[in-house]
Amino acid sequence: MVGENLRRIRAERGLSLEKLAGLSGVSRAMLGQVELGQSTPTINVLWKIARALGLPFSALISSGAAPGATVLPAARAWILRSRDGAFTSRALFPMDRPRHVEFYELHLAKGATENADPHPPGTFENLVVANGAVEIELGSEVRRLEEGDAIVFQADVPHAYRNVGATEATMYLVMTYAQR
Repeated sequence: MVGENLRRIRAERGLSLEKLAGLSGVSRAMLGQVELGQSTPTINVLWKIARALGLPFSALISSGAAPGATVLPAARAWILRSRDGAFTSRALFPMDRPRHVEFYELHLAKGATENADPHPPGTFENLVVANGAVEIELGSEVRRLEEGDAIVFQADVPHAYRNVGATEATMYLVMTYAQR
């Protein structure tokens, strides 16, 4: 699905693999492998591509399903993982079309850090810690969140999530993109 969406969006915009590689910082070879379904991209790679295209993350992972009530069975969820497996993200919204608001369940292993590239300008994250303790790094600013705490921040800058608790942290994230 990611490969099909990437190929379609790239073609619609008249972008070569070389041009998209330059815009995204993702190698031409990796982009080609993703489009052909020969490689499963990491979360960071998908964010880089979405950011370069100026699209919400969901635009790359959308399935085009029909509108209406949608049940999202946990057993069939598509889980995105960081390269080392210490960070996982599960979309809690239907992947039927690009959205301006996305909702995710995040898990971060004890002691792990997940670095996030800037999202498109005007993007905000609203994060709540369901269990554990995390630090959110926004440039030189660091905010500690305990279980039940929430934070809202402008996410168009590099940021990081760091698990500083004694167990895996579970967080819920609402991502809001600027309306164009």
